[in-house]
Amino acid sequence: MSRNLLVRIAFAVPAIAATVIVLRLGGWVLATFLACLGVLGTRELYDLARRQGVEPLEGLGYAAAAVIPFATVWAKGSTERWAEPAIFAGALWLVAVLTTATFARGPERRPLTAVAVTVFGVLYASALLAFTVAIRHGDHSEAHPLGSTALVVMPLVLTWVCDTCAMAAGTLLGGPRLAPVLSPRKTWAGAIGGTVGALAAALLYGPLVLDRVAMQLGSLQLVTMGAAVALAAQTGDVAESLFKREAGLKDSSSLIPGHGGVLDRLDSLYFVVPVTAGLFKLFGVV
Repeated sequence: MSRNLLVRIAFAVPAIAATVIVLRLGGWVLATFLACLGVLGTRELYDLARRQGVEPLEGLGYAAAAVIPFATVWAKGSTERWAEPAIFAGALWLVAVLTTATFARGPERRPLTAVAVTVFGVLYASALLAFTVAIRHGDHSEAHPLGSTALVVMPLVLTWVCDTCAMAAGTLLGGPRLAPVLSPRKTWAGAIGGTVGALAAALLYGPLVLDRVAMQLGSLQLVTMGAAVALAAQTGDVAESLFKREAGLKDSSSLIPGHGGVLDRLDSLYFVVPVTAGLFKLFGVV
């Protein structure tokens, strides 16, 4: 076993345990966790932009990335009409970004690109992850806290199984490359293997976990979940590779021992979490 693999495992095991505990606690603990991930991910994306001569408006970006998860938790727990003030707050933040770019960036410092990267970084690295709150604190979360925890853990499990099966199938079978320019190691065999793994995991997770905590999903719903997670996870992985290729980097950072950066570890989940939240809403379980 390689030293790098040992480092990866040594970090992953306690990290997974801590994540499950945070998801179980939910609320402001979950918001704090997501805010930290959002800020770190936003910083890494801004670093990729800086390598290409773009200067994001960091302070405003980090502030929004930190606030979004807390605002989402507040909104889910509020009985008031929160959408209107949220829209106004978002508009005011955008005005602040544009105003800062106007006075702090001249035409030669690419103000339009700076604003675009600033906004995108926040939406990608923080807002997409905030859908975790929508799953954990759905309509039935107070009556079924264990069920809500099982629901929010489900996309994480399916994504991990998908990634593992894709890596195994790609290594064993090889074959044509899936996206040779963006991610040379990914193959069509790996993509199919990952999809099969996600489908099998979904069909097992339903009766073994969800049924035991009064959160039943039908077979068709489980198959839909498995297929959607497989597609979203692998698309998210390739999308993040696109950002790194453009910046000429292998990893988004070296923050996590043996794993690269936050963007590297969460690339699939940026796509999986909102897709899963939407499906759960459609199925009527959140």
